[in-house]
Amino acid sequence: MQLTKQPRDPRVDIFRGLALWMIFVDHMPSDQLNLITMHNFGFADAAEVFVLLAGFSSMAAYGRAFSEHGSAEGIRRIALRCLKIYAAQIILLLLTLLVVQLWTSHYDLEPRGMTPILQGGVKPLRQAVTLRALPEYLDILPLYIVLLAMFPLLFVAMRRSVALALGASAALWGLVLLYPRINLPNLFDPDGNGWYFDPFSWQFLFAIGMALSLLLRHVNGMLPRRWPITAAAVLYLLFALLQGGAWKDWGLPSLQLFDLPAPDKSHESVIRILDILALSYLVLGSPALFRLARQRWLRPLEACGKNSLVIFSLCTIFAVFGRLSFRTFGAEWPMQLAVNGLGIGLMIAAALWLEQRRDSAKRRVSVTQPVAMVPK
Repeated sequence: MQLTKQPRDPRVDIFRGLALWMIFVDHMPSDQLNLITMHNFGFADAAEVFVLLAGFSSMAAYGRAFSEHGSAEGIRRIALRCLKIYAAQIILLLLTLLVVQLWTSHYDLEPRGMTPILQGGVKPLRQAVTLRALPEYLDILPLYIVLLAMFPLLFVAMRRSVALALGASAALWGLVLLYPRINLPNLFDPDGNGWYFDPFSWQFLFAIGMALSLLLRHVNGMLPRRWPITAAAVLYLLFALLQGGAWKDWGLPSLQLFDLPAPDKSHESVIRILDILALSYLVLGSPALFRLARQRWLRPLEACGKNSLVIFSLCTIFAVFGRLSFRTFGAEWPMQLAVNGLGIGLMIAAALWLEQRRDSAKRRVSVTQPVAMVPK
């Protein structure tokens, strides 16, 4: 399997940017804007979008490194990326601790979420730094580190057979559904269930994203439309809306067809997987959305997706300030507008600034490159 360089798919960056905006909003439970985020319209939410696209973009970036430069170079690049993500996790942890400690002390509030570390001293902090204990809202980047570490094994398997690799990944996912204790430990979880995002389960969605990246290379970036699959996807998303819609929160009578327990997010239940697969099929097979993704007015959203690690880090810290602001000053609509507008606005500004820096660097390189002399 030889992977050549492909043009960057703007749909990936736009939907990843949208997922980051939704993560920011969803990490503030008092935020009324989260009534219109993805998790209110079905079973899956922004986390599924983020992990699926992580697998997709990882195959595009690191799969080509493995293919063109060999396993050693591919593993080196993945290791460097994992170290960068780990560094971001530690910075977020320390900044969150600092913000929560200073804010709650100043406004005489009881700290939440970070209590085990703030009141426990060095030991729980050491556990958090070594990822043996994950505070609430700081558990996505550790998942990403483990999934990236699994990439070489998944890539080698897919070089031999994509179907076999997906089958093995699905088998591990199914095993975790049967035995949920197959997980990494989280010493901050009082119930002893382990990581909220069980990486041995979520790796299946990551592997699906990798396989989708390979598939789109062979179909010119557009999934072929087959009316039976399209109909099944639409019907399933309609079912997910009826069953998973936030009817009570919207102030509407429930349209649920029958009682259905909340789908397990920690171990990525079947109905959540089917939800994101149905949505992905419709999105990646839509020529209209393909054209829409190239519109310039979506550049701020695309820029957020291109700089996902930095923007995710910012959205996590901004959400901390948002939660504390709502607790301190109330969550009336002026505060809601201020927190959401300022948070998303700063994320966009940072992303556009990073894109401008990248473009300027490219122009400087092109100017300083020597021009080849053509003999007369």
